[in-house]
Amino acid sequence: MSDFSCDYDLSDADRIGGAIGLALAPGDVVLLSGDLGAGKTTLARAMLKARGLAGEAPSPTFAIVQPYAPPEVDLAIAHVDLYRIEDEDELIELGLDDYLYDGALLIEWPERLGGARWPDALALTISGSGAARVLTADVPPAWEARWSLR
Repeated sequence: MSDFSCDYDLSDADRIGGAIGLALAPGDVVLLSGDLGAGKTTLARAMLKARGLAGEAPSPTFAIVQPYAPPEVDLAIAHVDLYRIEDEDELIELGLDDYLYDGALLIEWPERLGGARWPDALALTISGSGAARVLTADVPPAWEARWSLR
C-alpha cells in the first residue's frame, strides 16, 4: 500500500475527483474521511460528474445510500454517507456488498464501518480546513497503476 499526500483546496476537487472517477471499475470502493465540511461530498460529486452525472448530486446524509445507475452514469455507483450510522449492525441492512457486483461504492464516514473494510479500497482523508487542507491517500496495489496523487 502506498501513501501519498498533497495540499488540497476545494478547487482541486474537480481535477482529483475526476481522475478517480474515471479510474473507477466495478468492485471498487473509495473511502472518504474528514471532518464535517472538509469536502468529502464535493470530491464524491466530482467522481460522479466524471462518470456522466449531469447536475449536482444530492448529499446522501439523510438517505444514507444514494444509488446512480446507467444511463444517468456510465458505471453504477452508490454514494454512501454513514454519518448517522450508530451501530455496525445497521450496516447489514444497507447491503453495500451488493453494489459491488456491477458497480462501485463511494463511502463517506468509513470510520462507522468498524471492522468491515474492503482490503483493496482507496482511502482518502481530508484534514485541516480552508486553504490549509491536506489530502492523503492510502493507495492499495489494485489502484497503483490506475491513479495516484502524483
